[in-house]
Amino acid sequence: MGYPGKNRKTYERPLKPWEATRMAEEVALIKDFGLRNKREFWKTQSVLRKYRRVARGLLASKARGEARAEADAKAIVDRLSKYGMLKDESDLDAILSLKINDFLERRLQTQVYRQGLSHSIRQARQFIVHGHIQISGRKVTVPGYLVRRGEEMTIEYYSGSPMSKEGHPERMVRIVKAEGS
Repeated sequence: MGYPGKNRKTYERPLKPWEATRMAEEVALIKDFGLRNKREFWKTQSVLRKYRRVARGLLASKARGEARAEADAKAIVDRLSKYGMLKDESDLDAILSLKINDFLERRLQTQVYRQGLSHSIRQARQFIVHGHIQISGRKVTVPGYLVRRGEEMTIEYYSGSPMSKEGHPERMVRIVKAEGS
């Protein structure tokens, strides 16, 4: 056993590194979600793979009639529904139908862009890394942070940042239509 404080790889590379269709799909998702490199994509893929593996194991345990399987299944479904990836009344089969897009949509970088706090998905990443974004009054500088369902509405510009001022040139201008126009 190694030293527990040592960082380890949290992803697996593809078995066939030069498969054209897989590479094209990866590049399209990397561009759509503004990921820095393929390693971020592979990390997300590994997380999805882990949840699917656990769900398959729990389904098999429930079929054998093991007592602990029901509680574990409820815990994993609750965790994923807390992040907004599943509906509240989901079951283990819903975990098996999850796609990588579901995980990538919950990243802070994507949420900042979708809420209109940045002009582009790349600019959203820059705002986060430079410390211009806060969640619930707490600065978050990790673009891959998974946003919980209750935290979505608390994403805003950090109060100590120049971006928090209304007249900042890079800040998005939200146009509100007047009634009758």
